[in-house]
Amino acid sequence: MKVALLGFGTVGKGAAGIIDQGRDKDTAGLEIVRILKRTPADDPRITLDYQDIEACDVELVAECMGGLEPAHTYVRKALEAGRHVVTANKKMLAEHYMELAELAKEKNVRLLFEATAGGGIPWMAALRRVRRIDDVESFRGILNGTTNYILSAMTDEGLDFGEMLKKAQELGYAEADPTDDIDGYDVRYKTVLSAVAAFDAAVRPATVPALGIRHISAADIAWGKENNRIVKLIAAGEKKDGRLSLYVMPQFLHDSDVMARIGKNFNGVEAVSTTLGPSTYIGQGAGSLPTGHAMVQDMLTIAKGEEVTAYEASAAEVDNSGVEKCFYIRTARPEVFAAVRAENAGADAFVTKRMGLNDLLALIEKAADPELFAAVVAD
Repeated sequence: MKVALLGFGTVGKGAAGIIDQGRDKDTAGLEIVRILKRTPADDPRITLDYQDIEACDVELVAECMGGLEPAHTYVRKALEAGRHVVTANKKMLAEHYMELAELAKEKNVRLLFEATAGGGIPWMAALRRVRRIDDVESFRGILNGTTNYILSAMTDEGLDFGEMLKKAQELGYAEADPTDDIDGYDVRYKTVLSAVAAFDAAVRPATVPALGIRHISAADIAWGKENNRIVKLIAAGEKKDGRLSLYVMPQFLHDSDVMARIGKNFNGVEAVSTTLGPSTYIGQGAGSLPTGHAMVQDMLTIAKGEEVTAYEASAAEVDNSGVEKCFYIRTARPEVFAAVRAENAGADAFVTKRMGLNDLLALIEKAADPELFAAVVAD
């Protein structure tokens, strides 16, 4: 099968490397004939003009450009032309899922996105497999290697957030502008697409609450250790009693929790279903080869004509009204939370009584403290 690759950065190079090596008969059956890139390079397949992609004889377009545009436009054009699409672009797909999925269905082509969440972990495939027998009741997971590296290092080395962010940037785990990672937006997009795969529910990313780790401190980590807890940035989703709950927040997990023990830049995700119970998947969550591997797996699924049940996702609304937890809060405006405060947790920090997530978010907005840190205290 002839493939056009859109984007030749970290992920694109990983996917191209796997295909070009052709280590087995399956990958040898894939051929990259065009690569769209922003700047020239010494590869005859490179083009700087998408019209060259449109004019060439390809059956599948693999998009790993990142960002909303021009990625969205190019993917839409590929589908309109009757070409299958594989994408690693979680932001673009989360924002435009329904539009692109409906177009793929209309044109009778595949739109696969294993590489959008979990890196090399076959997370979407795992959810699809579970759903052959069971409904997925809930999922949770660590879906960002950058923040997991920072939190793991802070826990193990006792350093503060700023130091660990700088180190993560030096190692290439964090971007020069780390906003999407540390403010939880990257995990939000992955949560949206996980909800498509788990619940056939397509929601607008902006409706999923996302609280990140930008303002976590060594004192917060220390409180967790004193209480046998380890903090992780967790994506959470549940469908229960007709309500779809989705949110992204740091959580102080019991140190015996399997998620608490996933360190470095690894990812870990868990689905819960009636027959299987909790099933957990751990692996490299990002990087050239792990994410490229996921993209090539989707290409092989299409090239081999493997039957994959299409997600019959419908537009849905997030309803977190049933989410009740205890929360750890550190803020310069503790008086705003006086009515829900249950116990002290250090200077300007406390744990709330059990309360609704929506109520907490309202209080956070009222406090208007730009350096507030909030986390779930897991049951």
